[in-house]
Amino acid sequence: MENLKIPTHVSIILDGNGRWAKSKGMPRTYGHTQGAKNIEQICMDADDIGIKYLTVYAFSTENWNRPSTEVAALMKLLNFYLTTIGKKAMKNNMRMRIIGDRDGLDDGIRKAIVDIEELTKNNTGLQFQIAINYGSRDEMIRAMKKMLADYKEEKFTLEEFDDKMYSSYLDTADIPDPDLMIRTSGEERLSNYLMWQHAYSEFYFTKVPWPDFSKGDLLEAIRVYTSRDRRFGAIKEE
Repeated sequence: MENLKIPTHVSIILDGNGRWAKSKGMPRTYGHTQGAKNIEQICMDADDIGIKYLTVYAFSTENWNRPSTEVAALMKLLNFYLTTIGKKAMKNNMRMRIIGDRDGLDDGIRKAIVDIEELTKNNTGLQFQIAINYGSRDEMIRAMKKMLADYKEEKFTLEEFDDKMYSSYLDTADIPDPDLMIRTSGEERLSNYLMWQHAYSEFYFTKVPWPDFSKGDLLEAIRVYTSRDRRFGAIKEE
C-alpha cells in the first residue's frame, strides 16, 4: 500500500441512501437496505487498511421526524442487522458497540444491542460503533445529568473536574476521538454528530452517495487526510 498516514479512528455520516434510491427509480427504503449492506463491506475494508476504530451515524434523534413508514422500515432494518451480524462479527474478530439514547428504542432493538455487545466484547479486531437514536446535544445533556448526579453524591470535586472527566460521561467514554470524519453525498455539515469528539478531527466531504462509497473512496479520503497538517491548536515549528 502507498505511504499513507492511517487514521486510528474514522467516523462516517452515512448520507444519500434515499436520494441514491430515488435516482434509480426505487423507494427510499431500498437505498437504506443497500446502505446497510455497504456498511459490512466498508468494515472489512477499514480493517484491511489498518483503521482501528470505525463509527457510523445510522439514525439520529432528528430522524424520528421523517415519514412514519420510513422510520418503521429503518427500525426494522436496524433490528435485522443487529440480530444477524453476530456471526460475521465473530468471524472477523470485530467488536461492536452502540452509542445513543437506548431508552427511545423498542425492546427488540435494545435486546439486540445488549446481545451483540456481549457477544463481541472480547474481540480485538476492528472496533465498530453504530450511532442509533444519537444526537450530540442529547448525548451531552445525558452526560451532564449523570455528572451532576455523581457530584451531588460527592464522587468528585469541582477542582477535579476537567475535560477528560467530562469525556468519561459520554457514550464514547473509552473510545479515542475520531481523527477523520467523512460525510458522503455532498452535504457539508456535522448534523449534531459527535460534536465534542470532533473538536480536532479532519473533515472530508464527498459527493459519492453512501451505497456507492467504496474502498477506493475511503482510500481517497485517507490520502487527503495524509496531506493535512494536524496542529491541534499549536504553531508549527519552522
